[in-house]
Amino acid sequence: MLDHLIKGATVVDGTGAPSYLADLGIRDGRIAVVAEPGTVTEAAMTSEDATGLVLAPGFVDPHTHYDAQLFWDPYATPSLNHGVTTVAGGNCGFTLAPLHPDRPEDADYTRRMMSKVEGMSLVALEEGAPWTWHTFGEYLDALEGRIAVNAGFMVGHCALRRHVMGEDAVGGQPTEEQMAAMLALFHDAMAAGAWGLSTTQSSTHSDGDGQPVASRHARPDELLALSRAVAEHEGTQLEAIVGGCLDQFDDDEIELFVQMSAAAGRPLNWNVLTIDAAVPERVPRQLIPSERARKAGGRIVALTMPILTPMNMSLGTFCALNLIPGWGDILGLPVPERLAKLRDADIRAEMLRRAESKEAGVFRRLTHFDRYVIGDTYSAANEGLSGRVVRDIAAERGQDPFRCLVEICAHDELRTVLWPMPTDNDPDSWALRQKTWEHEDVMLGGSDAGAHLDRMCGAPYTTRFIGDCLRGRKLVGLERAVQLLTDDPARLFGLRGRGRIAEGYHADLVLFDPERIDAGPATLVHDLPGDSPRLDSKAIGIVSVRVNGVETIRDDVVTGAVPGTLLRSGRDTETVSTR
Repeated sequence: MLDHLIKGATVVDGTGAPSYLADLGIRDGRIAVVAEPGTVTEAAMTSEDATGLVLAPGFVDPHTHYDAQLFWDPYATPSLNHGVTTVAGGNCGFTLAPLHPDRPEDADYTRRMMSKVEGMSLVALEEGAPWTWHTFGEYLDALEGRIAVNAGFMVGHCALRRHVMGEDAVGGQPTEEQMAAMLALFHDAMAAGAWGLSTTQSSTHSDGDGQPVASRHARPDELLALSRAVAEHEGTQLEAIVGGCLDQFDDDEIELFVQMSAAAGRPLNWNVLTIDAAVPERVPRQLIPSERARKAGGRIVALTMPILTPMNMSLGTFCALNLIPGWGDILGLPVPERLAKLRDADIRAEMLRRAESKEAGVFRRLTHFDRYVIGDTYSAANEGLSGRVVRDIAAERGQDPFRCLVEICAHDELRTVLWPMPTDNDPDSWALRQKTWEHEDVMLGGSDAGAHLDRMCGAPYTTRFIGDCLRGRKLVGLERAVQLLTDDPARLFGLRGRGRIAEGYHADLVLFDPERIDAGPATLVHDLPGDSPRLDSKAIGIVSVRVNGVETIRDDVVTGAVPGTLLRSGRDTETVSTR
């Protein structure tokens, strides 16, 4: 007997093949039958009519930071609501394990680091996760059997370094003995099911003490030794971030990526390829590593987002503005001193000069202060400004836009929420995106779901993208859009039996209304441990989400079931060799 029968759905199977009408039967968590409508004779415990609805494989998000959130939110909301049934975590070199058993202070260091670099609530990290593990395997075991999504995790280079080198991980170099210990620790994590190595060399990543995170101090020989170790395990990957990921790689960064992938014989993915027609030289430069890696026996995949994800800013709390050269020194001051500096015309002029210089890289996009929209305000002086554009307010007041913005924020003691309008929402940029998505080493993703919770909400990229493909710009057809979100990432990660609708595959399924599928606007909610805030987005037109055959979402509401699989390398992933 079938557990469930979906009747008369328009099946988009994930391979890019034309859609077709079919009945689909589920048994024991897998797709048991896919047949012409009305031809399934086997009885089913439950069934539903899916006439007019699209049935697709569950979406695969290749870049998330749900490492902590899954403990207090096993549904990985809002990703699951938006059809994501499989998430890859442990990215950017940051994981919650391993932790040294003799140094309980390492857990506190890790929490403060995650709060700083990934914008996670420190209170939520402290109160929402048990922190009972030491080894990476114990961390995975703590999640086993209690999650609603399928989840796999890289092991973070920062945690490996901290475990072996202690405080010397920041600023120090490992001795031969420490390098051997780091490799042994890494092999233990891989044997327990880690997907591979993640690391960062990006100048934007600092720990809770404001120091460069541990992996930023690693030299190429250390990174290559760990990359070679990846090759010894089945079903594994590399994920890496360098400073050039934000704008354009330098020659040394290209060479490092190529050597790491070739040494591992595994794909390396990086995040995130920013596509902007105003900087036409960026995409060709960022794809040079992919071209060279293929010649060297590796593969380098660039993740890029198929939507524009708004990210709010603030002069009061840490955000991307702090990463503009010279700005962090000012925005890190106590509020009274910060205000005094910001109100100084000469200092503002110097800040703008630094922000518009080449050294600011991709952060130059944040300097168009006339295009900022005022969000939440907190003072009577700013009443009525929410939703207005700074350009218009500045014109009324006879001020330059940056001074106008500073004065607005000053009235709120710098608490004002600011939303910069995207600079790359023009037809030429969208045409460039459409072309870039066709590249064999470009993959959709980079949501950062689970991170930067009160700044951005990237999780809904799946529904917003499909809605745009069906009823908006229509840059790709439905079948290709689904393939980009399902089979493409599943094949990169070597997921066994996932990413497609086919008999025998795991029944990770999304049923949606093609006339409605979309994502609602980002809204601030306070549902994290400690009543901490995050941005959320409602899923529109998602009728049902199933993970391993069990319904987890019905009409944007979680069912309470936790049928997800903790995906372990080798068992749940197969090797995608680049050699």
